[in-house]
Amino acid sequence: MVNTAVFDKWHADVADSPAWARIFQQALALPPEVVSNSLLTGAGLAEVVAALRVAPGQILVDLACGRGGYGREVARRTGARLVGLDFSAVAVAIAAHCGPRSQARFCVADFTAPGLRDHSADAVMCIDAIQFGDPPVAALRQCRRILASGGRLAVTAWEPVGPVPETVPEVIRRVNLGRDLLEAGFEQIEVTEKPQWHAAERTLYEAALQTDDSGDPALASLQKEATQVLAAFDATRRVLATATAPKAGRAIPLRGHYPPPGRQWSMEWCSSTI
Repeated sequence: MVNTAVFDKWHADVADSPAWARIFQQALALPPEVVSNSLLTGAGLAEVVAALRVAPGQILVDLACGRGGYGREVARRTGARLVGLDFSAVAVAIAAHCGPRSQARFCVADFTAPGLRDHSADAVMCIDAIQFGDPPVAALRQCRRILASGGRLAVTAWEPVGPVPETVPEVIRRVNLGRDLLEAGFEQIEVTEKPQWHAAERTLYEAALQTDDSGDPALASLQKEATQVLAAFDATRRVLATATAPKAGRAIPLRGHYPPPGRQWSMEWCSSTI
């Protein structure tokens, strides 16, 4: 079970850490306007955009959106209307106030209960978080449910390689996207290894370990993570998984772009308008 309070604190710490942001921007070669809370590179973000095939005005759901940076950038490049979902209320609050609201909204929701109507999204993205689904296939089934006929899914993740040491977290050891996407009912499934992303991740962790944390809790947390990940780095691989929802159902149009006066950026409002 994922601890929401832990993630709330982590998002708050990271949002207040220029050193953390600098390490991520440099190691991942991200555009300066992209707020990162995962390990997807700038080049990888472009691959996600291409894989989603989302058109201007269509609805893009960013599942486990964190502070919203990647979803906002995909929406900016494609002209899609963005709905970002995350179980951390802190992350959602930051995301909602980090850019214009006319084409984006952010709501608190869980992987296995996103609160969106069947066939209501044209594309779904999930960046470096599907392992927190309990289990991941349950989250993928929800992606399948909310996608319109022919809708596209793009998931970035880690998968185990060969015998995996106990130092690799259980949430990573259980990931098998090819198997789970098939079980969830997707078609046109492709799982592609991305060694360049993995190399950038190593660079990021090494840079973090060489930086003085100076009492910065976000940086201290990153250094602890770096030590753990680098100890078993070659036991995992970075992947991009893409898939298509079968030809059935239809997209439900999105009504409105932001909450009416007096309404909050909440799951209740998201559910009532998509």
